[in-house]
Amino acid sequence: MNHLPRFMIAAAHKSSGKTVVSTGLSGALCQTGSSVTPFKKGPDYIDPMWLSEASGNPCYNLDFFTMGRDNIAPFFASRAGALSLIEANKGLFDGVQTDGSDSNAALAKLLDLPVILVIDTMGMTRGIAPLLMGYQVFDKGVNIAGVILNKVGGSRHEGKLLKAVGTYSDLPVVGSVWRDSRLEIGERHLGLTTPAETLKKKQLIAGFSDIVGQSVDLDLVRSIAQSAPDIPAPAPSGKTIVAKWPGLRIGILSDAAFGFYYPDDLEAIKAAGAELVRINAISDTHLPDIDGLFIGGGFPECRMEELSANVQMRHAIKERLQNGLPCYAECGGLMYLCSTLRWGATSCPMVGLIEANAVMHERPQGRGYVSFDCSDEHLWGTGQKAVPAHEFHYASIEGLAGESTFTRNILRGHGVDGHNDGIVIGNTLAGFCHLRNTPLSPWVSRFLDFVGECK
Repeated sequence: MNHLPRFMIAAAHKSSGKTVVSTGLSGALCQTGSSVTPFKKGPDYIDPMWLSEASGNPCYNLDFFTMGRDNIAPFFASRAGALSLIEANKGLFDGVQTDGSDSNAALAKLLDLPVILVIDTMGMTRGIAPLLMGYQVFDKGVNIAGVILNKVGGSRHEGKLLKAVGTYSDLPVVGSVWRDSRLEIGERHLGLTTPAETLKKKQLIAGFSDIVGQSVDLDLVRSIAQSAPDIPAPAPSGKTIVAKWPGLRIGILSDAAFGFYYPDDLEAIKAAGAELVRINAISDTHLPDIDGLFIGGGFPECRMEELSANVQMRHAIKERLQNGLPCYAECGGLMYLCSTLRWGATSCPMVGLIEANAVMHERPQGRGYVSFDCSDEHLWGTGQKAVPAHEFHYASIEGLAGESTFTRNILRGHGVDGHNDGIVIGNTLAGFCHLRNTPLSPWVSRFLDFVGECK
């Protein structure tokens, strides 16, 4: 058994300030001597970036759909540190399934996580009491261990809230965070901005850490984390790990336009012996010596002029891919490989490998979990059935040639056209679906095998 101090930050609903509080808590705990390993429930790239920046450690996702229930606890135990903070998504009892089997509460019960509720108190005083009481009795298997009052309007407001909680509830108030313009992360079409888009990210996170650290009882947080019961240690696999592809060099676009990568996916690439070679599509002018290319998602639409202006890189990528360099591109990567990217009245040339246009819309074109079957034309992972993935894109692909080869039959979700995803051109596979390397979808080993065979 392992004693792993841990807790979940959850809320009653989305936009309650969980990410700012979680980021500030991570920074504040680190500043006062704790090493924090952050986790995020569900498929998400942006919130983990903030948590990782604040803690100085990778942030790992815990997701029922892409990982499978049985894989979550062993994965968590293998990555948890001296103090683990798990940020929920949406509300504590929210999930896709109406029975709550994939909710934040279900994750809290699965991992025996004490839960600290962050309550957005704007426009609320005595009403906080029935809310907390309801949350405590709704599922008594969930250990709600405390509450953080967030967006408090001042001392008078705080006093009324404290009295209501103390009168009607036995929950300790872990902290009271007053409304402050410094506790804001900018938002745009896909949600919060990423740290890479914020020039003053260190100052911003330092501000979060200072304010939250002064507003929350950090020792009480540590005590709540320590109260978590022991959980089973991950069972040894009994297999000798062999680095199958030593010396293989995988390029990865990593810059302000592309940054949606799961850390455990990248760890799997390294564990196979391959080297990750970082490439900046905005400022680098040539491709280094690589055997394969991985282009993740991100915000190419926010950097379209800069990406387009780097003609040398666009041409270099197109030439290498046309000459057979293996490539896997997800979402933003797919958009970058198209002929043009259009957002509103602005249209910019992109790589041009895929003769089609990526077009941004005001509303999401695909959002949520995805499942697909792989056809025989799939470059790697041929014949896989019901592969779990996810998507979140405001872009559509327009003007694609009718004879284009699709390799994914969408069972759930949207993909490129509502029925298909995974465009294949030469040794390039590009689609809107985001994969996660798990026992349900070990895409990394299959992709590396394909790259190695091509080499």
